[in-house]
Amino acid sequence: MPEVIFTGPAGRLEGRYQAPKKKGAPIAIILHPHPQFGGTMNNQIVYNLFYTFANRGFAALRFNFRGVGRSQGAFDHGSGELSDAASALDWVQSVNPEAKACWIAGVSFGSWIGMQLLMRRPEIEGFISIAAMANRYDFTFLAPCPSSGLFVHGSEDRVAPAREVMPVIEKVKVQKGVIIEHQMVEGANHFFDGKVDELTQTVDAYLDKRLGPAKAA
Repeated sequence: MPEVIFTGPAGRLEGRYQAPKKKGAPIAIILHPHPQFGGTMNNQIVYNLFYTFANRGFAALRFNFRGVGRSQGAFDHGSGELSDAASALDWVQSVNPEAKACWIAGVSFGSWIGMQLLMRRPEIEGFISIAAMANRYDFTFLAPCPSSGLFVHGSEDRVAPAREVMPVIEKVKVQKGVIIEHQMVEGANHFFDGKVDELTQTVDAYLDKRLGPAKAA
């Protein structure tokens, strides 16, 4: 899993990249939680999502937003981070020019950024959104949501309580053929402390349904 440095709008961005074994493999970008609250690409959920996609043969990238780790720049309240995510996708596409499809996965703040990128890049055909803070960030831009995907929350999330978040997500408009699924991990808090394995199993089950078993990918 080589370390990579690529150019972002505010300077270099630091990432970890797993190259696919086959040409034309799909791309997966994983976005970390809020930079001002300890979010980095080494977050346990981000780390597990990275390998979930890499083990399925994806060209997988996780990276630090501007101002985190060795990434240059400073926190920009979402606007700059969205530009960082777009640059990350551009970079992976540049080294995988045969790739036709892309998935985006985000955790908490990273989910909000990822869903905005989804609206801007038609090649993104699926998403995984973990602990989306739809109670704190506006998700009404998903009108309609252009791709099918999965939202996952913890039943004991106090940062983005499911009772507040689920009605917001359920109001997201979808276009024909797009299906948005919701899953709950019982007993999990916003950070899925002690529940990351259950979260990973939930994501794996969804990807099996969409893409087929990992061993067949």
